[in-house]
Amino acid sequence: MELMFIGATHEVTGSCHYLNVGKKHILVDYGMEQGINYFENVDLPVDSAMIDYVFLTHAHVDHSGYLPLLYARGFRGQIYMTEASADLCSIMLRDCAHIQMQEAEWKNRKAQRSAKLQVTEPLYNMEDADGTIKRIIPCPYDKEIEVDENIRIRFTDIGHLLGSSSIEVWLTEDGITKKLVFSGDIGNINQPLIKDPALTEEADYVIMESTYGDRYHSVERPDYVKELSLIIQDTFDKGGNVVIPSFAVGRTQEMLYFLRQIKEKNLIQGYQGFEVFVDSPLAVEATGIFHHNVYSCYDEEAMELVQKGINPIAFPGLRLSITSDESKAINFDDKPKVIISASGMCEAGRIRHHLKHNLWRPECTVLFVGYQAVGTLGRMLVDGVEEVRLFGETIEVRANITRLAGISGHADKGGLLKWVQGFQRKPQKVFVVHGEDLVCESFTKCLKQEYGIDAYAPYSGTRFDLIAGRFIVEEVARPVEKKPKAKHASDVFSRLLAAGQRLLVVIGKNEGGANKDLAKFADQINSLCDKWER
Repeated sequence: MELMFIGATHEVTGSCHYLNVGKKHILVDYGMEQGINYFENVDLPVDSAMIDYVFLTHAHVDHSGYLPLLYARGFRGQIYMTEASADLCSIMLRDCAHIQMQEAEWKNRKAQRSAKLQVTEPLYNMEDADGTIKRIIPCPYDKEIEVDENIRIRFTDIGHLLGSSSIEVWLTEDGITKKLVFSGDIGNINQPLIKDPALTEEADYVIMESTYGDRYHSVERPDYVKELSLIIQDTFDKGGNVVIPSFAVGRTQEMLYFLRQIKEKNLIQGYQGFEVFVDSPLAVEATGIFHHNVYSCYDEEAMELVQKGINPIAFPGLRLSITSDESKAINFDDKPKVIISASGMCEAGRIRHHLKHNLWRPECTVLFVGYQAVGTLGRMLVDGVEEVRLFGETIEVRANITRLAGISGHADKGGLLKWVQGFQRKPQKVFVVHGEDLVCESFTKCLKQEYGIDAYAPYSGTRFDLIAGRFIVEEVARPVEKKPKAKHASDVFSRLLAAGQRLLVVIGKNEGGANKDLAKFADQINSLCDKWER
């Protein structure tokens, strides 16, 4: 009986753990790695076709995004997840496949224009996504499920996303049973719509996340309805639009929850019938899924509304845009409005069109409601860039760029500690994963020194004998830089980011210079951008 760590070890994304019991091979999550990867992941210890079961904690792509790849490589087993996660995966995995295919098509067109013969294949296609979805077995919360005679599981609401769960896993081999608990992503308390994380009472071994294991959120929950209403009122009074780049699943629905309250309380004076556009087909589908899972996933506050016949994320003036023509029409409407569109970091999707039409207008507001990664367009706007390139055109940034601070779907250090202290007796060992390198180490040290918990932060490739309670392989850090190609790509991209930051500094130092010189400087920069944006 063995546990092996594959992904999200000393890193935040790419969650994947392998279990072997008897002759059965199991994965818990199989997610995409996102952003810069600092450590190399080992390969799965068996061929994809040999995997019998996958247990999924939730639908976010850093936990589910490689499932179609697993299918493409021969997997034909069963995938267990909660009912709401099954609904979300049915749209999100198809969306991932669509993105993979679009990116491959774009790279191939670019290669043809430059007379390169290299052909890019998508990581997986729509057939792989559809095949994966057919393998899904939806499961209710809190029901013990017998997967086979030696494997039982139970999903517990962990309050991170609609359908998110921790997973209790009972494994039996040679008459010995061991219980593992995989925390998944532990949710923040008092999130709109969904329940707070539930506690689990017992486990032999715990595999828990540590995303915010070194920090605390604000003591008091901000009044998001008040803050959002002030932003909308100020923008509308100027005659502008409020543009909200938002992730299609989770954050978009939270914004609708706040906006319904604003509408109900008439907090926007003079614009009682103002329209709110959700311009993202994926977000529209996800919003419908939220409504279909109210009884299993909504918290008490949201359920009170449902019982009164009120949809917590719907209201008069809500407009859902599906087609590209509907999306384009939004920007030909002169009335002040709220536009919610994906992607949340402005890297792709319809939000870029809305930015093109609104960034140059000083009366408009671009409101960020989520984390913006380094190197993304969203991060550039938050950091104060004065102009951007969109669709081959230079757009001056004159709109008000602001953030709704404090929104997070992850528990902070206090929330993580509350969850792990919910076990009535200390587990034999707690494996700390799903956190940046220093955060993993810091939270592990906290558990050991301050709470007397036997904690360990594994690296990818670490193998543990669950019956003997000892390491089979205690893997050390495997930096990506050991791969020559990866090292080259990582180093060069870091140099590129540093060069961009230096350019901003140089631009700032030239403020007040001669117009002729500044114009020449701007032309040189735009010429470079034109070259590399093709």
